[in-house]
Amino acid sequence: MADVDAFTDIPTTTLADLLGRGQVMDLGIRPLWGPVPRVAGPAFTVRCPPGDNLMLHAAIHRAGPGAVVVVESGDLDYALAGGNVCAVARRRGVTAFVADGLIRDLAEVRDMRFPVFARGVIPIPGTKSAARPLNERVRCGGVTVDAGDTVVADEEGVVVVPGARREEVLAAARAKLAKEAAQTLDAWESAHRTRIDEILAEQGFEA
Repeated sequence: MADVDAFTDIPTTTLADLLGRGQVMDLGIRPLWGPVPRVAGPAFTVRCPPGDNLMLHAAIHRAGPGAVVVVESGDLDYALAGGNVCAVARRRGVTAFVADGLIRDLAEVRDMRFPVFARGVIPIPGTKSAARPLNERVRCGGVTVDAGDTVVADEEGVVVVPGARREEVLAAARAKLAKEAAQTLDAWESAHRTRIDEILAEQGFEA
């Protein structure tokens, strides 16, 4: 079985090339401080209705070490978490939060260097009243995420590798990176120009 930690060596750009647009979260899900390290881990999925953050607060006590907590929310009015929640998550070994929503206490989160990929910050917290099941299928940043899918996030964005394709994608990514590393810039430039000129010629471009 492919080691999820191995994905920390794989840029999200490489994974995006292999998996396509459908597995890449939209540009609103971005690192909230930088430079952020690349992170990877199995998804621990959470659903929070707008205005409520109960289940994310529950999740930090239930997610295993190495997990990336992925939150479906879509709420742009209230914060899902703040500094203490991130601190406890970090202490318990959670790798990162990827949240379709907002957080607060960004300075604290940045100082502790806990990776959070989200839509932004707002100072007012949500309520804690809506219990929902954990580790069910969610939608975050336009991508469907199942518990145990591999989530890879860096300064370029967030990519979700379906659990059933983990080994296949890791092998393909390593092969792609090895091929790119062996190619000189001169060779890339030559191949690139040939390809672009062929496309232009097909469309009748003559200049």
